[in-house]
Amino acid sequence: MDISHIEHIGIAVPSLDEAIPLYENMLGLKCFAIEEVADQKVRTAFFKVGQTKLELLEGTDETSAISKFIANNGGRGGVQHIAFAIEDGVQNALDEVQEKGCRVIDKAPRKGAEGLNIAFLHPKSTVGTLIELCEDPNK
Repeated sequence: MDISHIEHIGIAVPSLDEAIPLYENMLGLKCFAIEEVADQKVRTAFFKVGQTKLELLEGTDETSAISKFIANNGGRGGVQHIAFAIEDGVQNALDEVQEKGCRVIDKAPRKGAEGLNIAFLHPKSTVGTLIELCEDPNK
């Protein structure tokens, strides 16, 4: 698999309305996009830091993975995942890691925020870190 860079770091937050001003006013970053990904039951807000993005994630339903993450973290947010940009295709990367014995959450890419094709590797196979693989279908 050809990883070119860290695409983004996903940070779960209880409220985008509270978190966005913190990142903008305290850290001086600029939120450049807010998006709802209905099938994942999340709202996202993006900030750019160099080549890497920060993706703040707020659950829109108590059954969402983000809402469950926050509930399991005592009602607090925190780093939820790290995403890598894949240059030779997410499906190729999924096939490669599965051949190496990695457990995956997604057996095929699906649509994520910003129109990226995404898939997740299970944290039980990645020493506890949720890893997202991303590719821009327009490249």
